[in-house]
Amino acid sequence: MTPDTLVTALRWRYATKKFDPSRLIPADAWSALEEALVLTPSSFGLQPWKFFVVNDPALRARLVPASWNQTQPVDASHFVVFARRDSLPESEIDRYVARVAEVTGTPAASLEGLRSMMAGFRGKACREGWLNAWADRQVYIALGTLMTGAAALGIDTCPMEGLDPAQYDEILGLTGSGFSTVVACAAGYRAADDPYAARPKVRYPAADVITRL
Repeated sequence: MTPDTLVTALRWRYATKKFDPSRLIPADAWSALEEALVLTPSSFGLQPWKFFVVNDPALRARLVPASWNQTQPVDASHFVVFARRDSLPESEIDRYVARVAEVTGTPAASLEGLRSMMAGFRGKACREGWLNAWADRQVYIALGTLMTGAAALGIDTCPMEGLDPAQYDEILGLTGSGFSTVVACAAGYRAADDPYAARPKVRYPAADVITRL
């Protein structure tokens, strides 16, 4: 991919309001996008999230009223709900350290410094009450990764904050699971008559938002 190709894809992308229900994302493309979610970076690498790909038509239909009656959940080819982990017990830190040791071939004992640092971060976040806000921000990194990857593949997306998280949790069976809905994203292909597709992209000039020091 050239720099011009990337910029062109991002200029082409927009929050698709009306999807073509007859067009489905090819299996290999969707597999790549799921892998993009798996590869999303996170603070410390802790990955305090879970991604729910909602395929069941009945579930997707129930999500429409919980999405301010927006129809993207049923019209898009694929629909992903991004949930954050509600807590970060030390057992989860131990699980991640064990995974680091497994993947990198590093003795677990040599990772005690990493574990101690993450445990200290967790303790501070819990004491000061911002653990969930931190987890929410991590989830948005994953949302951006999915949307950028989709644009690079010529696939439309629509990030959706216009939803009732508690209703989503109930419909998807997340209540009491340790995970809570943060945001959702529809993916597929724009309908030919979506009026938003032709609207100019409104952004401030680079000079207004980028400062070089």
